[in-house]
Amino acid sequence: MLGGRLFIYLSALWHRNKHEQHWSTDSRFLGAVSVLILLLLYLDGVVGSFKEPKGKPRATFIRNLYKFVSKRILAWGYLFNGPGIIQRAYRVSGGGPFEILAPDTRMVFVSSPEDIKELDRAPDDVLSLNGAAKHMLQPVYTMNGFNWFDRRGVEGVGFVRTLRSLLTQNLPQLLPDLSRLARVRWAELLKKKGTLRDGAIHAPVYPMMLDLVVLMNARSLFGEDLIKDTRFMTSALSYVEETLLTAKIVKLLPRFLAPAVGGFLGWALRSHKTFFQSLIPATEQRIEETERKRLGHTVPRRADCIQWIIDTAPKQNPWSAERVIYELMAIWFGSVHILSTTIVYAIHDLCLHPEYVEPLRQELETCYKEFERTGGRDAGALPLLDSFLKESARLTPVESMSVRRCALQPYSLSTGTHSLEVGDWACAPSGAINLSAMYYTSPDEFSGFRFVPPFMVPNDDGWKKRDGSNVDSSWLMWGTGRMACPGRYYATAFMKTVVAQLLLDYDFKLAEPDSKRWISWRIAKIPKPWTKVVFVPRNREYIYWN
Repeated sequence: MLGGRLFIYLSALWHRNKHEQHWSTDSRFLGAVSVLILLLLYLDGVVGSFKEPKGKPRATFIRNLYKFVSKRILAWGYLFNGPGIIQRAYRVSGGGPFEILAPDTRMVFVSSPEDIKELDRAPDDVLSLNGAAKHMLQPVYTMNGFNWFDRRGVEGVGFVRTLRSLLTQNLPQLLPDLSRLARVRWAELLKKKGTLRDGAIHAPVYPMMLDLVVLMNARSLFGEDLIKDTRFMTSALSYVEETLLTAKIVKLLPRFLAPAVGGFLGWALRSHKTFFQSLIPATEQRIEETERKRLGHTVPRRADCIQWIIDTAPKQNPWSAERVIYELMAIWFGSVHILSTTIVYAIHDLCLHPEYVEPLRQELETCYKEFERTGGRDAGALPLLDSFLKESARLTPVESMSVRRCALQPYSLSTGTHSLEVGDWACAPSGAINLSAMYYTSPDEFSGFRFVPPFMVPNDDGWKKRDGSNVDSSWLMWGTGRMACPGRYYATAFMKTVVAQLLLDYDFKLAEPDSKRWISWRIAKIPKPWTKVVFVPRNREYIYWN
């Protein structure tokens, strides 16, 4: 019976948590679920003892209740082992569509190139990326009350040109500043948060990387003035963390409770309001300067995302300062979260696979200046580092799902196997595809130069030519097709810049290489904030405190 299978499943989880010594959240969940399992097993026995009398629905009611509660328990299990559940379902389905339940939504996964293209081609008013993002981030509670449209482009898509074209074109001017910020700020963070032992600095890499990414990303998006505002920078970091927390809680609540609890959290966790209010003066000034320029006055030249979003907003119905800031808030959350986590896992992999360090350093010492000069747009710019970052992201993806679409209308897959009701999701199991032998030789093995041409790494037989910003049905980190992430070129260059500076300035290793490095929540692998990396400056003058 299903109750028995559930009991075995939870026993395995309990055993795993016991030996990993990770009892905080998981153990409380398992304790509560164990009580429910005992109840289910009892009901299992009760139901089995019934000889259902004709015309008496009592046993049928108990059976239906039993099935319903069983499904809900399995759905809640998804919260704590989403990547593993998706991986198993992908394997069982043999690459075909499959269904997974979460506490707050039903998801249909597709993985074949044809099915993924079908999701990409579906009209936005039927399958919506915006609708999925709205559900994920709960913006009405996390973005100062902004409740964006379910359909993309209702108010314009200027952010696409801002990120894909204008920000990318500005990379040659931006990267030298970002390189300098990375070097200087990381040294400051090591001094502030690291512990010096025998000439080496033990430092918690994830919270430090969040701090660094917030500073560098703020320089790219908001310009040089705002990064000097301590209050704004503090709120910029807290905003990401508080958005994750609030959205996680609100999504799990019954609908009738969500407005009250979400409203309270939005009031109590105020970083989104501080972030919003801090951007108002600068944004209003830019709008005023844009109007003055239109009238023929001379105004300062601005090259950041505030200005570019204003310039690309709809001309017939110009955006207010508040509407521009809402767009910036959405861009900000996505960029900080993905960049910081991906870079942290790349650092971990450099520690676990030190044989790649010297070839990467040689490439950087030879080619980094050219990379800065071109803005990293050339697919051949730093190809070894590009491949290493991509391989790290393949085996340790930030999320195990991509190509999210929320059904705004009922929809049936062309295969005829699954249908979506309003509110259901269609998506692709990107983490499982990353581990598929259909696309990769020895997919479970780390091969840092897997994605560079064979003549550069003669013995790498897992080669598949592609640079880290490309998208297709076997590489879905950036989405796919017409909805692929427009900021992927900037993000790829950003990650190379940070990792390059750390490789050139430090030797490093994991303090505890055998310890688990992440926590699973839904589809995400979140780095443990207490995981420490031991840094040794290659220039010994960096160690300047006792």
